[in-house]
Amino acid sequence: MLSENSAVPYRYRWLTLVAVASALLLIVVDITVLYTALPSLSAALHTTTSEKLWIVNAYSLVVAGLLLGMGSLGDHIGHRRMFMSGLVVFGLASLWAAFSPSALVLIIARAALGLGAAMMMPATLAIIRDVFTDEKERSLAIGVWSSIAAGGAAMGPVVGGILLEYFWWGSVFLINVPIVVLTLVVSIWVVPKQKPAPTHKKWDGYSSLLVMVGLIAAVSALKEAALPNTSWAYFWGSVVMAFVFLGWFTHRQLHGPYPLLSFAIFKNPLFSAGVITAFLSTVTLSGVEFAFTQQLQLVLEHSPFNAALVLLPLPISALLAGPLSGYAMRYLPYQRLLVLAILLSLVGMTCFASLHDMGTWPRAASLILLGCGLSAAMTTASYAVLEQAPANQVGMVGSLEEISYELGGAMGVAVMGSVMSAVYSAYMLATANSMNLPSAVDSLDEVRYLIGNMPAESAQPLLHAALQAFDKAFSAVSWSAVGIMLAALVMVWALVRQSEKKHPAS
Repeated sequence: MLSENSAVPYRYRWLTLVAVASALLLIVVDITVLYTALPSLSAALHTTTSEKLWIVNAYSLVVAGLLLGMGSLGDHIGHRRMFMSGLVVFGLASLWAAFSPSALVLIIARAALGLGAAMMMPATLAIIRDVFTDEKERSLAIGVWSSIAAGGAAMGPVVGGILLEYFWWGSVFLINVPIVVLTLVVSIWVVPKQKPAPTHKKWDGYSSLLVMVGLIAAVSALKEAALPNTSWAYFWGSVVMAFVFLGWFTHRQLHGPYPLLSFAIFKNPLFSAGVITAFLSTVTLSGVEFAFTQQLQLVLEHSPFNAALVLLPLPISALLAGPLSGYAMRYLPYQRLLVLAILLSLVGMTCFASLHDMGTWPRAASLILLGCGLSAAMTTASYAVLEQAPANQVGMVGSLEEISYELGGAMGVAVMGSVMSAVYSAYMLATANSMNLPSAVDSLDEVRYLIGNMPAESAQPLLHAALQAFDKAFSAVSWSAVGIMLAALVMVWALVRQSEKKHPAS
């Protein structure tokens, strides 16, 4: 139990950080762990291109849709209770996913994993805020939390690649189970019981469902628009559904008696800067990793393990940069550090887009710059968001930042995957038409399937054209990410300047 005297530090605060950081690591690794597992998983379950994208995105979309509701529920019933319950759900869903017999079952199991993650994630930040009462210790703890968030997401493909070198695809889920059990046991001992902050508001779970359905509809429209044979009826139906459900959600928040989300907090420029940074950094990280792991395996024909080794500089640098950023906030205003971190991310992303095909060392150096920049940006963004949180809205405010991460992960895959698909299809269209192979414009996976049943003199030109088209698509994704980070830099710099004009002394 936390002491009533906030000047007395909680005895087990660092062990508590270890427990919540372990849970967070599971949550963020599961966002990206399937990137290297997709080829093996697709072959085993005979998935379509659409099913592959939903297997990846079902998790992030459910988390993003439920985070606000779960964070608000934690404010009502206690974040420790939500954290423990989420661990149990996450562990059971991991078992279900590991032994899924079909793509549909795996998509449902991934959604269940998202439910468990949404229960845990807001509680992790709320617990850190409660147990670390010293500002300097809290900034370091948030630095650790953010480095896990950035480094764990970057580490997902590496973990997947290593596991697939020795085990079947289900191992990427099964490994969660012993970690969940150990974390649960430790958490029962060290995570303090807390009384929820007094509130007169009732919990509005209905709004969570509205925003989740709206987000799924929006992503469905985005993916359909990128297909070579777009069903415009499906596209516009999804767009209308997204507008209806997200508009309904917004109306309930503005006019309902018990809103999950207070839009007034976005008037705070530093809060908005933190949310924008978290969202666009994760869009960049997840989108580039998704495209790069596919290029390494499908074009360069690396094994999952070798692809993981190529990616390794990114998660290692991200894990190191987070705590260092938390320490740097003792000496540099976090507003300025936020802008510098995004600038470093932009430099790293520009180097990667320019040098990724120039050899091992230039590529590794650009990945290190990108990992350091994104991790520092996420660390500072987390601190900026939490600093603006009223005591009785920690769950809600923490949820907003985490929604930025999860929605950024889903949108990164959806947007960059759509860019990659559209550019690939455009470059393959002439070859596919000339050879009367319309399905060749769908994906490089489809081309590899087709050439297995073709004579060598026809297969070689088709494969060559497909590999060139995929390279063009990957280049488009890389430069799109540069544009995203440039937009982030401009927006965040403007918001920081606005805050400094309002509060010159800060």
